[in-house]
Amino acid sequence: MPFFKPASVLLKLSGEILSGDKQSAYDFDVINRITDDIIKVRNQGFRIGIVIGGGNIFRGSSELGSMINRTTADNIGMLATIQNALLMSEVLNSKNYPSSVFSAVQCDKVAEFFTWGTANSDYQKGKICFFSGGTGNPFFTTDTAAVLRAVEIGAGLVLKGTKVDGVYTADPAKDPDAELIKDITFDKALAEQLNVMDMTAFSLARENQIPVKIFNVNEKDALLRAIIEKDFGTLVHS
Repeated sequence: MPFFKPASVLLKLSGEILSGDKQSAYDFDVINRITDDIIKVRNQGFRIGIVIGGGNIFRGSSELGSMINRTTADNIGMLATIQNALLMSEVLNSKNYPSSVFSAVQCDKVAEFFTWGTANSDYQKGKICFFSGGTGNPFFTTDTAAVLRAVEIGAGLVLKGTKVDGVYTADPAKDPDAELIKDITFDKALAEQLNVMDMTAFSLARENQIPVKIFNVNEKDALLRAIIEKDFGTLVHS
């Protein structure tokens, strides 16, 4: 059984995860593996909502992003999240697992506009639900969108799938002495200035007492393990 028995979870994936180690936008081996992991979680009886990033190629820190207005860059990013959600949803549908795609940006020809009533109805029925389009506003990350949707649908846990094993005392790519932290409170993570997620998302999770699990999504059965194994990844909680 899960270590604190959440009936439902919200999975946040970076858009870059979908490209794997390839130079192209998508690695279908990775997509197949992640969708299979999602199916395993659903088969264990968990309700699952998913927020996928759009990749950060148009952020101000990128060469192209620095050439365009931040609002325009974020709008492009929000459209990219819809594209990613549609792709993942279609793969799940092809595996006979119904899913819904909701968008915070109105684009009714490709995705249903997000309202709490329609999204929560599908979610409570057990459909795998993708929440795309970010928050629908520029200057907010998909981390914030993920926590916001978790609050709205009553998810008991936010799962943040990354390429690293969890939260470290320092950047493990730069500091060979960096240590993995298995369990930490929101307050301590804030005091130690650990890079868990952006501050708006972090504050929203702390305020609503929704624990966050940061884990390596590339590990075998990573998603289910993040839910049921306390020591897999880093748990951030009140």
